[in-house]
Amino acid sequence: MSTDPQHVEDPAVAGQTAGKTAGKTAGKAAGNSAAETAGGDRDIPAPAGIRHKGPLELRRKAARVTMSDRTLLDTKGPGQFVHTDPWRVLRIQSEFVEGFGALADLGPAVSVFGSARTVPGSPNYELAVEVGRQLAEAGLAVITGGGPGSMEAANKGAVQGSGVSVGLGIELPFEQGMNQWVDLGINFRYFFARKTMFVKYAQGFIVLPGGLGTLDELFEAMVLVQTRKVTSFPIVLIGTAFWSPMVEWIQTTLVAEGMMSEEDLDLLQVVDDPALAVELVVEGAARHRNPNGSTTGNGSGTGGAGGTRG
Repeated sequence: MSTDPQHVEDPAVAGQTAGKTAGKTAGKAAGNSAAETAGGDRDIPAPAGIRHKGPLELRRKAARVTMSDRTLLDTKGPGQFVHTDPWRVLRIQSEFVEGFGALADLGPAVSVFGSARTVPGSPNYELAVEVGRQLAEAGLAVITGGGPGSMEAANKGAVQGSGVSVGLGIELPFEQGMNQWVDLGINFRYFFARKTMFVKYAQGFIVLPGGLGTLDELFEAMVLVQTRKVTSFPIVLIGTAFWSPMVEWIQTTLVAEGMMSEEDLDLLQVVDDPALAVELVVEGAARHRNPNGSTTGNGSGTGGAGGTRG
């Protein structure tokens, strides 16, 4: 045993030191154990198995989720967050907000549909120009899909009639963009947001000869009126030669087999005269703006000279 004073320990001091060391070791172990039990790993829920994640209450296995803040701050890769469904919800929301904001003060309007493949200078193109012009002269804004063909023609007519020309475009792989006659244009990513604008800010539809997109809008409008989601909403088809076979099929097949009611055909009117088409939607638009007036009906009216009930 060394007799160097520096190496001599008082037995009492040695015992105190050993006690402190043991206490620290035990305390640290107990602390680690408690932290693990209480969720030292922040992704592990408390012993009760319950975690609150925003408005959600998660239990048992469902509670083993990563914290929202960690997901937000832990970047996994460049631009990955824009491909998630929650982010898409924000994009969808922004499209509705932009659309509502842009069109809120539009005033009375009519949506005009027709084929994007209509050739400039053709009879259907000139028909759409005349429809747009007469709608504008009647004090109605003209809303189209903003593309070429009949849409371009209706927007052109609205400008010629010194009216408001609106285009609601859609992101498609083969569209040429907004036509030159659109004064107020909005481009959408999502069809359903765009469709809402066509109906919400229009007092009626005028439908020119067209393909799948035109038929889609036509039948959706019919469903909304038939289910009374919208009221006083005239739907006028222009071109008896084009539309009559479809109307006949509806009559002889859908109605005959009980797939729809005879009265549902009253939702449509088929005419050839642009002036009559505008007259019918103007009449329906007046009822739309004054639904509690003395005029009754669903806005389809009855076909006059040159018109047939569809």
